[in-house]
Amino acid sequence: MRTTLCTSKAAVVLCAIGALTLTGCGDGDGDGDKDGVSPGDNQTSAAATVQLPKLDGETVQVAAVWSGPEQQNFTKVLDEFEKRTGAEVTFVPAQDPIVNFLGTKIAGGSPPDVAMLPQVGAIRQAVQRKWAKPVGPEAMAQLEKNYAQVWRDLGAVDGAQYGVYYKAANKSLVWYNNTAFENAGVTPPSTWKDFLTTAETISASGVTPVSVAGADGWTLTDWFENVYLSQAGPEKYDQLARHEIKWTDASVKDALTTLGELFGRPELIAGGADGALQTEFPASVTQTFTGGDQPKGAMVFEGDFVTVNIAQTEAKIGTDAKVFPFPAVGSEPPVVTGGDAAVALTDSKGAQALLTFLASPDAAAISAGAGGFLSPNKALDPAAYPNDVQRGIAEALIDAGDDVRFDMSDQMPQSFGGTPGKGEWKILQDFLKNPDDVAGAQQKLESEAAKAFKS
Repeated sequence: MRTTLCTSKAAVVLCAIGALTLTGCGDGDGDGDKDGVSPGDNQTSAAATVQLPKLDGETVQVAAVWSGPEQQNFTKVLDEFEKRTGAEVTFVPAQDPIVNFLGTKIAGGSPPDVAMLPQVGAIRQAVQRKWAKPVGPEAMAQLEKNYAQVWRDLGAVDGAQYGVYYKAANKSLVWYNNTAFENAGVTPPSTWKDFLTTAETISASGVTPVSVAGADGWTLTDWFENVYLSQAGPEKYDQLARHEIKWTDASVKDALTTLGELFGRPELIAGGADGALQTEFPASVTQTFTGGDQPKGAMVFEGDFVTVNIAQTEAKIGTDAKVFPFPAVGSEPPVVTGGDAAVALTDSKGAQALLTFLASPDAAAISAGAGGFLSPNKALDPAAYPNDVQRGIAEALIDAGDDVRFDMSDQMPQSFGGTPGKGEWKILQDFLKNPDDVAGAQQKLESEAAKAFKS
């Protein structure tokens, strides 16, 4: 399976997102329909588009690493599934990495019926270990009707379908505090050079420009991937993702050197490197949109899911909190996506029914209306999203069709690309603290990648 990106279409997608920073985006209230109902309201009362079996008396366990608002919003989807089927659904909080958590549960004889897997590599591991069950005909029918081929391919292993990609992410976005930008007299940059110049100008205005969630290594992999994709290009990106070229390749050196232009300027990062390494992702967002005229950071890089954390502040999306595409490092700006796939781990009717529901626009509409969610389901009505910013990002993803690039670290073995405190996460955290040691970081990355791919 290979995911490809057409750079010309990438430009179209980014123009669609970028236009949101230039036009009246609207606030977080959304646009009402003809009856005065905001998009996303009353989604559970809408007529069902997918038929589900009656499962009275059956229990279904769903495991995911989600917590906080993300878990709460997903629980609304599970509640609707219970309402339609009569099944009793339990959410099982999982630790990261989820493959290790699932291994313990399965070894103990109590696997959850469904797991939400955040990495392509995790799906492959679940199949290789004979944990995963193939998608049934009802869920497959929903996938064929509602999903572009790329999303079906991402959930397939050796030609068999195992995963239903319920949640997607556009991970090539920079969110900014509009007041901080206006006070500094700057506008959203479109190139990496302009991004650094903008950061310097904001710094001179008295506000630290960039908030970095260094305590969460996955955010650093996203920084690297966006720089690498734009600078090295799609073909190299594919090769590195499959470990067909080594991390000691000159293209990796170039990307780390470029990233070091930011990481090596502690005055441009909220709290400097030490402060960033103690900042978890939620705080990296909220500190960008609190503090009045003196936020701890003026910009924060991450995906569309940032809106969940912005909602925990008083900032209004599209007015106080705006977004621009990740700046182009090379000739083309990057478009990196990610996602979470539902995989059945038991042969129960409830597991397959839940996969069918999650592949339908009915379930997607509930999560979309709650905010902080992006669906790859092309049958979902864009009006389900709560504001124009999220709606535009979602439509851009759907318009891209098969022409998207999936998160590189999520394509790799989880021991290298998806484990806290180890592999790529830990090495990039060390690089954030010592960005001058490009060669050392490359050697460590290659050593760890080689071991992971060999195993």
